[in-house]
Amino acid sequence: MTNLGNKVIYQIYPKSFYDSNGDGIGDLRGIINKIDYLARLNINMIWFNPFFVSPQNDNGYDIADYYQIDPKFGTMDDFKELVAALKKIHVGVMLDMVLNHCSTEHEWFQKALAGDKKYQKYFYLRPAKKDGSLPTNWQSKFGGSAWAKFGQSDLYYLHLYDKTQADLDWHNPAVRKEAASVVNFWRNKGVQGFRFDVINVTGKNEKLVDSENPLQEKTLYTDTPIVHQYLKELNHSSFGQDPATITVGEMSSTSIKNCLEYSNPTENELSMVFTFHHLKVDYKDGQKWSRTPFNFKKLKSLLFEWQTKMDHGGGWNALFWNNHDQPWALNRFGDPTKYREKSAELLATAIHLMRGTPYIYMGEEIGMVDPKYRSLDEYVDIESLNAYHELMQKGMSSQEAFDLVRTKSRDNARVPMHWDNTSNAGFSTGTPWLRPTDQETINVRDELAHGEIFKYYQQLIKLRKTEKLISNGHFKGLLKDDSQVLAYERYLQKDDHCEQMIVINNFYGEPKKITIPHQYQNRPVKLLLSNYVNSLTNIGTELTLRPYEALAVKFI
Repeated sequence: MTNLGNKVIYQIYPKSFYDSNGDGIGDLRGIINKIDYLARLNINMIWFNPFFVSPQNDNGYDIADYYQIDPKFGTMDDFKELVAALKKIHVGVMLDMVLNHCSTEHEWFQKALAGDKKYQKYFYLRPAKKDGSLPTNWQSKFGGSAWAKFGQSDLYYLHLYDKTQADLDWHNPAVRKEAASVVNFWRNKGVQGFRFDVINVTGKNEKLVDSENPLQEKTLYTDTPIVHQYLKELNHSSFGQDPATITVGEMSSTSIKNCLEYSNPTENELSMVFTFHHLKVDYKDGQKWSRTPFNFKKLKSLLFEWQTKMDHGGGWNALFWNNHDQPWALNRFGDPTKYREKSAELLATAIHLMRGTPYIYMGEEIGMVDPKYRSLDEYVDIESLNAYHELMQKGMSSQEAFDLVRTKSRDNARVPMHWDNTSNAGFSTGTPWLRPTDQETINVRDELAHGEIFKYYQQLIKLRKTEKLISNGHFKGLLKDDSQVLAYERYLQKDDHCEQMIVINNFYGEPKKITIPHQYQNRPVKLLLSNYVNSLTNIGTELTLRPYEALAVKFI
């Protein structure tokens, strides 16, 4: 089995990485053109968001053909060339498998609409209740009912997401066989990594019932026991046949108990899990479309709990702050204006030196921030547009609703990569599908010439590959009650002694004096990494941390 601890995975949102043909949309050839840049980071694998044939109602997560590349992004020959080019720099390919639902334009759904009984069994088709109301009271995660009329029939189909994304019925063995076929097709193209989109909501019951409230509703289709059965079967019939394959499941509203089973190697399900609890600490009353300062104590408590329990139970975490569905972490947990570099490096240190496999989202390594859009017309994301109208219906003013979209939109991280300081950020010779902002001050060209964030990421990645304490060590949270500092120990038993390191992160823009925990006081150390000039050789009894200071020391 592959060692997950010394791997670092980079995420590319193809639509926004680099446009090679001037149509305003990033493409596969654009990625090939930037191979030299990718080689500089020394990453192990790239996770690509979907570039399959799609009407793009949910930016490619509404797949109409799992076996074909959308012409917007290129051709199969482009893909083969990309795989080969990445192989030369020892970088693997991870593809996004969206198998909970498919586009209503997919051949399966179209055949079902046309009356084909075989394909009708691929979907959750249900009649209205006796009183004429919808089959259940479930809500779509994108707003509104989770049911839509199935053509001209008396039936409705389930869509937990957009109405153009029909949920597939995994109770049907034919659906599970189709899923394995898709994975095996891409394995045969040289793909050794798979990210499974919202895979833990595939376990809906055959008999669907009304929910009592929104929180209880999630339990009706999330993390149900049958998901483990489905994953074991998929593992056995596809990617599990190659021990070098790396898999990660996106786990919506999940639990540690389930994630231990999803990711413990003895269970033969997945390599690791994406979980999102730590990215909801700036949700007021659990609501995404709200605004409140992030709860640092809660953030720390969640990170510590997941780290410790996954460690003790033999599970494995995917470590990340950013992805295509989140506003930039720098805007949420750092200071994007006064301390952009230091807070970017702090966030990287805090997450990269934990136990798990770190993911870097494109642009994170140069300190990109949320775009400064001025009107709703500049947003494309369907979730954001729906949320805006729902917020207005709830009584918010247009400005209040817009401010929430600007803060929480998924488009924030989907803005094109900033390659240089020109009007289109060097992303395209045409009009970019989303307008870049801030490229005058934040871009790859300037960062490589005289920036500090990219170099810092290089150091973090090198440490993970060379320091077994980081790749293989255990985790212990420290200073649990401190309201400003996140600190932890990594330790690893070696024959006759225990190797130890501690990581200390000041999450705020004010200096902070801490007392070093007693067991580490006055011990000689080797400084592994710091985002400030630092010549620490002995840990002492007290330490004064500068704004957003992060440091890692190993005891010698």
